[in-house]
Amino acid sequence: MRFLSRRVIAAAVMVMVAAVIGTGVHAVMGSGGAPEGVITAAAVRCLNGFMLGRLVIDKPELEERIARMGIRDKNRIYRADDLAPGNQIIFAATGVTDGALLKGVRFFGEGTRTSSIVLTLMTGKVRFIESIHLAKQGEVKVRFA
Repeated sequence: MRFLSRRVIAAAVMVMVAAVIGTGVHAVMGSGGAPEGVITAAAVRCLNGFMLGRLVIDKPELEERIARMGIRDKNRIYRADDLAPGNQIIFAATGVTDGALLKGVRFFGEGTRTSSIVLTLMTGKVRFIESIHLAKQGEVKVRFA
């Protein structure tokens, strides 16, 4: 399993906010790497959203890299289902800092509390998960507020 950086997930979450009615965000534009595009496409597909993306080739070494990967059309416009094909897609994210969709990690004396979201394409479910991670054994005091 490969863990993606906070920057990658932050990009996906911002696009997710645009895919949800009532957030006040209607469109998001930006640039990033291929991992950001793929993980964002997975989230967008789970939310029945829409996105377009393309490669930005601005260095000679990137030209060589896409040639090695077998990409022939560097100007192709990709849709979410091009970047994240298939029907068994699951997207999961946990907030690190407070944001529009998730609360960040909260620390208390006996551990931490996290907020996560899990999206599944096949079931169409969106799950928000609040978790408490206990740091010690024995007489632990848990706070639910």
